[in-house]
Amino acid sequence: MKLQTRTERLRLTEPLRIARSVMAARDAVVVTLTHEGASGHGEAVSSDYLGLPTELIHRQLSEFRPRLEGLRHPQDALEHLADGAFAVLSAGVRAALEAALLDLAGRLAGEPVHRLLGAPAAPGAATARTIGITDPVRAAAQAAGLAAAGFTVLKVKAGSPDPAEDLARVEAVRLGAPGARILLDPNGAWTPEQARTLIPLFADLGVEAVEQPIAPGRPDALADLAQTSALPVIADEDAVGLDDALRLAGRVHGVNIKLAKCGGPSTALRICEALRGSGTDIMLGCLTASSLGIAPAVHLVDRARWVDLDGHLLLAHDPWQGIGGTDGTVRTGDRPGLGVRRAPAPEAAT
Repeated sequence: MKLQTRTERLRLTEPLRIARSVMAARDAVVVTLTHEGASGHGEAVSSDYLGLPTELIHRQLSEFRPRLEGLRHPQDALEHLADGAFAVLSAGVRAALEAALLDLAGRLAGEPVHRLLGAPAAPGAATARTIGITDPVRAAAQAAGLAAAGFTVLKVKAGSPDPAEDLARVEAVRLGAPGARILLDPNGAWTPEQARTLIPLFADLGVEAVEQPIAPGRPDALADLAQTSALPVIADEDAVGLDDALRLAGRVHGVNIKLAKCGGPSTALRICEALRGSGTDIMLGCLTASSLGIAPAVHLVDRARWVDLDGHLLLAHDPWQGIGGTDGTVRTGDRPGLGVRRAPAPEAAT
């Protein structure tokens, strides 16, 4: 196998404001593996929060290039990933490598990745669409426009300094899209005491579940909150990998699996299996990424209760295509590999 990398700049249509930051763009490092005339692709996106700058992605891939290129077949590399040989790599880099290997293996076999992962039918699911921290008038307009486009699930960011602003935003979203399911994500902005006071108020507005309401680092406190919460509590920042999921199994209502956090589809599947029957459901989430970066998770959506795979829909230009989403549903189809392909370049402004 041969490994190539390149960096692309992903720019958002508009900056996304959440409780801890505002993001307008990020780098995506595209990983390409070639073997016997076929190519497989994966994507690792830079993330300040996850401590993954672009330079570290490239350095880790460069350091592991000889080991990867010394393997004779994609399946050999997948087995090395499974046995922990690549455990020293950052989770986002491991996820990108596994995606490229699965894409390559699927293309060589003429099979879509979901079949390689044990799902015979092409998965598809309604995805949440994120509404950032913004004023109520704009939030209502965004909600109405998304509902008209076909979105049935909306995720509203919270964590404003004044919680009344968050309540007003959710109420506006409810008015703009009265039939939508609403998820709430404060990104850990509340104290446990604030969460106990605020969650019932959001429940009264018809919110379906709340994601990581309190600051990460105290999973027992999150579990205690979940026991008496008026809404299902989904762990995100407190649920990074398999060990975190096991610690919270049966103690929270959901765990948000992001491939860039946990290390790729194989670890995601282990988390799903570990939580089976525990009473803790699965949410599949993502970072802001292209369709290439989101695609591996789309092949897993049949395992999830909640799907939040809209990162590619926030981009001014998505350099890849093939997983849909603009109508509120992400889907894989039966194309070999991940099923994505390069999108036409945007037309130059005149």
